[in-house]
Amino acid sequence: MAMLRDDWAAALDQEFHKEYYRQLYTFVREEYSKRIIYPPSDEIFSAFHFTPLSEVKVLLLGQDPYHNEHQAHGMSFSVPQDQREIPPSLQNIYQELHDDLGCYIPNNGYLKKWADQGVLLLNTVLTVRAHQANSHRGHGWEQFTDAVIEAVNAQERPIVYLLWGRPAQSKIPMLTNPRHLILQAPHPSPLSAYRGFFGCRHFSKCNEFLEKNGVEPIDWQIENI
Repeated sequence: MAMLRDDWAAALDQEFHKEYYRQLYTFVREEYSKRIIYPPSDEIFSAFHFTPLSEVKVLLLGQDPYHNEHQAHGMSFSVPQDQREIPPSLQNIYQELHDDLGCYIPNNGYLKKWADQGVLLLNTVLTVRAHQANSHRGHGWEQFTDAVIEAVNAQERPIVYLLWGRPAQSKIPMLTNPRHLILQAPHPSPLSAYRGFFGCRHFSKCNEFLEKNGVEPIDWQIENI
């Protein structure tokens, strides 16, 4: 696994010395040696590399990485630049963006533009076996990413949480900072998007909150490649 850099390394340093993380590291290393695991090992911490803690404006919380080939690359909901097939949940996110802010629907699912603006694209579990959703759940990643969420919660500046679906919303008790905004909706997957994700207007609400607090809003438009 690639190491964390910059302020994330300092914020999470204690986690790397805990017993659960030693066990997690051993488990993940063994999994990569024996199976096909996503994302590539050097991209496990991509979300942190692209979005330093001091620059987080929005935390968009997913579950575990995409488990099909050429999809997961370390950022929730995002797929690599050369991947032209846009996953169904991201298609629905783009549809809501179009309906909410008038963004055109792009020909790719590469969300690094969001990460570069301060959107932390975090999954609660950071690795997965090929074609086996949730296969690395319960091995320690959740404790690690809870520490990430706690580090964001501790930031004394306006931050927005986009929590889509019950697993993401289970983190709400951790979010105690009154300076932050929590936005909840059903998950954008085809199974649940019509239950209230469509029409939630989270993207405009997020930007309104940021602007009201003197923070540069997010340019949500992903451009065509």
